[in-house]
Amino acid sequence: LCPDLSAEVTVRREWTGIEGSSMYLKPGEKLTVKDLLYGLLLSSGNDAAAAIAGFCCGPQEAFVAKMNEKAAALGMAATSFANPSGLDDEGHWSTAHDMALLARAVLEREELSAIAATRTATVAGRYLANHNKLLWRYEGCTGLKTGYTDAAGRTLVSSAERDGQTLIAVTLNDPNDWADHAALFDYGFAAY
Repeated sequence: LCPDLSAEVTVRREWTGIEGSSMYLKPGEKLTVKDLLYGLLLSSGNDAAAAIAGFCCGPQEAFVAKMNEKAAALGMAATSFANPSGLDDEGHWSTAHDMALLARAVLEREELSAIAATRTATVAGRYLANHNKLLWRYEGCTGLKTGYTDAAGRTLVSSAERDGQTLIAVTLNDPNDWADHAALFDYGFAAY
């Protein structure tokens, strides 16, 4: 949707102050698309999601339409995106299977998988720590994304690699996600 990660983005006021997790963007601040992706993927910055959407497509609705087109192209038949951040909305839903399809697509994009695997980074004067604790706790973890909303509960999409084999695990509304993903990976690496 926004292929030039080095493009400079000037933050607009309407992209700031989004509810939930934030990278604390300020109006007029200049960052690259790549900087915003760090804020989105490490800190779950809903303001970063709004800025990426606004910069790449203008109105949020246009970006969401592109998201849904991409989801369909990836075979995500049980997914509907309603906003760029994943915040609760009646028109926003997905399944663990569809999130695994999306995870596979992210892992195929080297620049995105590298960001999702980053433990900490300093971006535009901000120290960002990845919310995915498996990057520290599970040997071979390569990312990917945590999530939480009141309606969805704790969600986790993670990946791990050993001996050239990559596994993806997805749990939705799982209060014990860190341990469950570790157990799923242990099983997967042992059985396949």
